[in-house]
Amino acid sequence: MGHLYFQYGDKETEYLKKKDQVLGEVIEKIGHIEREVDSDLFSSVIHHIIGQQISTKAQATVWRRMQERLGEVTAESILAAEIPELQSFGMTFRKAEYIKDFAEKVQSGAFDLEGISRLPDNEAIKALASLKGIGVWTAEMILLFCLQRPDVFSFDDLAIRRGLRMVYHHRNIDRKLFEKYRRRFSPYCSVASLYLWAVAGGAVPGMKDCAPKKGEGRGKYYCPV
Repeated sequence: MGHLYFQYGDKETEYLKKKDQVLGEVIEKIGHIEREVDSDLFSSVIHHIIGQQISTKAQATVWRRMQERLGEVTAESILAAEIPELQSFGMTFRKAEYIKDFAEKVQSGAFDLEGISRLPDNEAIKALASLKGIGVWTAEMILLFCLQRPDVFSFDDLAIRRGLRMVYHHRNIDRKLFEKYRRRFSPYCSVASLYLWAVAGGAVPGMKDCAPKKGEGRGKYYCPV
């Protein structure tokens, strides 16, 4: 099966360019972004639990071992594995417990996984965040990278806030300022997020992070370009 990428096109980018010239210039410089997405909601939740607080490379290693040993990652294959076996793939005891708990809830019907895709964003986030080991940020990432919801903008994502500081020369992004950008980019916040992540990762040479240095205070100042 070929890779699946987050689906977007001219409709979204033209809207964002019209709403925000500065972001528009970033979109022009970077071009189309191919960001891989998961097609399966169950394995996406597992993948995101594994990935918390570890590097992307470490996450990929654990995930590969898991697929090699369990075959398809399903509720049945997870429940058939003991916790020490799950830990042997390179995850913590706690994450192994979270994964088992999730698989049990899905198999017993205590958690309606299929129903998630029919819920509006805020309810889907709330339902996913009720699971052990899933917080709001992880739920938002599942909405974006599995369900391909078009309007996800995560305040808890440090790289998105870094991207905003870099693009707009802010010293600090508080909740109020973040919400201003959310309103501006909506209903295509997910596409704006892809570009802000790219900027935070160094996709536009010369763009610097304006966060204050230690001891400088956190005033809402612009910094020199």
